[in-house]
Amino acid sequence: MYENIVMGIANEAIFTVLLVSAPVLGAALLIGLLISIFQATTQLQEMTLVFVPKIVVVFIVLLITAPWMLNIITSFTHNLYASIPQFISL
Repeated sequence: MYENIVMGIANEAIFTVLLVSAPVLGAALLIGLLISIFQATTQLQEMTLVFVPKIVVVFIVLLITAPWMLNIITSFTHNLYASIPQFISL
């Protein structure tokens, strides 16, 4: 019975982490793919060409999605704290 509770919390936590990290990882993946295609077509192998745009795009995505991410994390934490009395009574 306790295993189900722990697995349910772990499942919800992993889903929350994936949901929150998806926009940043997706943007970094897309920019990295576009830059690598650009480097392959122009045969320009400059290392800073990869990192600087990726950092800028990740920062912009974080600025845009930060309120949504905070809302998701706050909701998860609030639901977890609100269900503590229910877990104790079991």
